[in-house]
Amino acid sequence: MSKLRNTELKKQVSSIHSLAKQLGLSNLANHPFEMFPEQMSNEEFMIRCLKDEIAYREQRAKDRRVKQAQIPTLKTFKSFDTTFQNGITDWQLRQLAALNWIDNTFNVIFIGPPGTGKTHLALAIGNEALDHGYKVFFSGMDNLIHILKTREVSRNSAARVKWIKESQLLIIDEVGYLPIGKLEANLFFQLISSLYENTSVVITSNKGFDGWAELLGDAVLATALLDRLTHRCQVLSFTGTGWRVAHREEIFDDSLVT
Repeated sequence: MSKLRNTELKKQVSSIHSLAKQLGLSNLANHPFEMFPEQMSNEEFMIRCLKDEIAYREQRAKDRRVKQAQIPTLKTFKSFDTTFQNGITDWQLRQLAALNWIDNTFNVIFIGPPGTGKTHLALAIGNEALDHGYKVFFSGMDNLIHILKTREVSRNSAARVKWIKESQLLIIDEVGYLPIGKLEANLFFQLISSLYENTSVVITSNKGFDGWAELLGDAVLATALLDRLTHRCQVLSFTGTGWRVAHREEIFDDSLVT
């Protein structure tokens, strides 16, 4: 009797797998069901299967978002040292972490010397947005320009541009560290124009706005670009010595001598 029961169960599981595969229910199509309690009603079984399928799809979607985002490292708002960098308050930090501004398509621009926390906050925003289900793309300015210049000849670059335009948040790091030519400036302007009022943009830069004309090599283009970026935008200026400089370690440190 037990053998007949087990044989019948195996047939039912096989049928479920086959039907789930036809319906595109990937998790259910390969579900072993071994972790389910033995005594379950049909309704409980169905609810459990559907919940597992939803959880599987949500995790797959998150894994894809994380992979596509290209965020190089994990940074958080909690680990940001507001006592060292007084260009932003704890209240402002909480407002950024709430992410409501992404839903309202606001931009954020961090300006200041190297090492003052700009990239840390940009990464924290990106990681927090990923955790909340937003589509994100992170790139250094140099890499972004490369993507834009090669999208016509590189499938990978074309896919990156497509993802950027589908994203709710684009983070561009280190704008202003390297000068760009007229072609690159035009491509950058076209991208920002296409994202205007559709995608939030976070930018970190070591240059104030008065230096963007020199950066882009075109004062008119710089004005038009900033007009779009700053229309709905929070600008935060950071000052002071860079964190890495202030916390540098030396080989000939007395504390290391034994």
